[in-house]
Amino acid sequence: MNIIPITDASGKIVEPVWLKRAENVHRQLRAALPVDYEGKMKRVFAGGARMCVAAEGDAVRGVAVYRINENTFEGLHLYVDDLVTDERERSRGVGRALMEHLQSLARAARCEATTLDSGTQRAQAHKFYFREGMVVTSFHFRKPLE
Repeated sequence: MNIIPITDASGKIVEPVWLKRAENVHRQLRAALPVDYEGKMKRVFAGGARMCVAAEGDAVRGVAVYRINENTFEGLHLYVDDLVTDERERSRGVGRALMEHLQSLARAARCEATTLDSGTQRAQAHKFYFREGMVVTSFHFRKPLE
């Protein structure tokens, strides 16, 4: 399994072919992504996000979108926007490989923690995060604006 950075440190897409290959796996988590996937991702990258994929041969097995943030609560941390393994490849170490890669990036950036939010309905994902040593530290609240 290879971890391939899709963006560089500035957010520039350095692997456009792999970005295109990542779309179908990414949509398994984020089905509401717009038709213009590349345009959406460019805007997300411009906002500070970065992306990598786990690949075997020419196939994307998993996708991670992340960013390094500093705030008053978590200090400097690597926040995982999206972490998804192709549904046909689950329980084969793809998620773990991506998490280990992200934690390595976080350590190199001298982050205090790796953090993420996970939808309340994603029970299988929660089991994975607990196995990876993550703990629930807060609730995330949301109010849509009209």
